[in-house]
Amino acid sequence: MRRWLVIASAIVALGALSGAAAYQHIAPRQVEQKQDERKGDWQEIAWPFSRDGWPAGKAFRCGVAACGGEVELYVRPKMGFCNCDRGVTDDDEVDRVADLDLLSAHFAPLAPGDVVRVADMPGRIRAYDLIMSDGSRHAAIGVAVSRRCDLLVAVAHGSGDAPEMRRAALAFLARSEMTRWVTAAMEGR
Repeated sequence: MRRWLVIASAIVALGALSGAAAYQHIAPRQVEQKQDERKGDWQEIAWPFSRDGWPAGKAFRCGVAACGGEVELYVRPKMGFCNCDRGVTDDDEVDRVADLDLLSAHFAPLAPGDVVRVADMPGRIRAYDLIMSDGSRHAAIGVAVSRRCDLLVAVAHGSGDAPEMRRAALAFLARSEMTRWVTAAMEGR
């Protein structure tokens, strides 16, 4: 009888250890899966603009579920294109440098811009109304930040509303993989 008690205790102990091991093995995978799903909201796409005086950057698309509307974001450095002493300090500079003109010649600011930081670089962000070549209206967000004499510009546009687009674009630019890319791009790597 005592032998059966030892065997039953051993089976219960092994079962408990197996359950704990399985839980510890599954929990990190669930976290990784949620992180992969979060990364899946923005997909890299080809740079859609023809060559100009600056190198091509990176382009991304985000869907309605994650960004409140279809949104495209374009990010690129512009080396040697900034006031080395002041950086980006006014909305006029954001209007001039944020690549809005690549999207449409017809854009109008919705309100004064705000101070922003991207990858530890200070600058400004501003919301716009765009009239696209087909006559449709899009919201847009222009970002210009600087380090020394160099700029990093980003422009997002799409069918969603400007505040949601701003939130989504800034959250994406704050991700560690984007911060690493921005830092490397600003260092010319």
